[in-house]
Amino acid sequence: MKFKNISRQVLILGMISFFTDFASEMLYPVAPIFLTGALGASMAVVGIIEGFAEVIAGLLKGYFGFLSDKIGKRSIFVMLGYGLSSIIKPLPGFLPNVITVALSRGLDRVGKGIRTSPRDALLAANSNGNSGAVFGFHRSMDTFGAVAGPLAALVILYFVPGEYAIVYLAAVIPSIFAVYFTFLVKDPRNITPVSKKKHYKEFWKEAPKQYKYILVIITIFSFVNSSDVFLILKSRDISQSDSTAILGYVFYNFIYAFGSYPAGMLSDKFGKKNIFTIGLIVFSLVYFGFAVSENMMLIWLLFAFYGIYSAATEGITKAWVADLIPDHFRGTGIGMLNMFTSFAVMFGSIFTGILWDQFGSQVPFILSAVVSLIIAVILLLKK
Repeated sequence: MKFKNISRQVLILGMISFFTDFASEMLYPVAPIFLTGALGASMAVVGIIEGFAEVIAGLLKGYFGFLSDKIGKRSIFVMLGYGLSSIIKPLPGFLPNVITVALSRGLDRVGKGIRTSPRDALLAANSNGNSGAVFGFHRSMDTFGAVAGPLAALVILYFVPGEYAIVYLAAVIPSIFAVYFTFLVKDPRNITPVSKKKHYKEFWKEAPKQYKYILVIITIFSFVNSSDVFLILKSRDISQSDSTAILGYVFYNFIYAFGSYPAGMLSDKFGKKNIFTIGLIVFSLVYFGFAVSENMMLIWLLFAFYGIYSAATEGITKAWVADLIPDHFRGTGIGMLNMFTSFAVMFGSIFTGILWDQFGSQVPFILSAVVSLIIAVILLLKK
């Protein structure tokens, strides 16, 4: 795949995300299996941990997006955020219990909260009429790391079956590379610090109506788009194999990685709303399929389409918002979107875990399918 019109800074940010996700995704598909299998946690506990992690990240994404606008600096937050996540990852390797897994996940999300909105503002500042392609490229690099990480975890578990703590320790290696690349990130020279009198209330007054509309729509969708750990656990229940469940997640990320950059370019050409809406329709079909299917071969197909959905929505959402907000307010605008969606994912993950425990997996998956389809129809009808 050839990446056109991608600047050096966008490439560096892509390398940081590749190695960080390499480390994080070694642990992400392992964590719910580690919790429910080795440590005996319930689905509700998994949902609470994931939800708690997301709300921490959400609060900080909003705050540090605004702070990066206020002081006119982005790179320092990129360095601090990625550095913290790298240091905390191996904790459950030394102390394997539910509390340390939750603490590690939470502090890792603190790092994500510090870095995400300033990083996204940097990506937007380094785009020139091709924000979809830039954010799509970044999602591709990020997700290629999400392919490499679980594969590395599977290799480790092949040689030391059931030794999940070793996977946590091994995640330190790609983290070191991620931290190295953070030292190469530079701030654009034309960032104008926001006056101290500027705050969220004033930003909200100045924000375009379309931004507010997008914020509401995506927040509602995020509530039914709960943590991907539930897809991993559902595929494990069907396949009765931890390795197969992790490989399904790897396959999804593989499709996601290859689709993100082309989807971003298509969004620049045909409109970000149109590509995003297609993604929601695909999401609805995927979740309905997970709700009713007990066939592992169909699950593989659903993971592939889930990758197409992610490619058509994740980076494009941020590019869509970045196009609407001026550079000096981009950290705030993207940060508010990140904050609201993280809160929605938190409550959605807890709600999904409770529904699963009480009624089985079919109910939350069907609910997600129906709500996402309704949102897609609303977007199609709105001119």
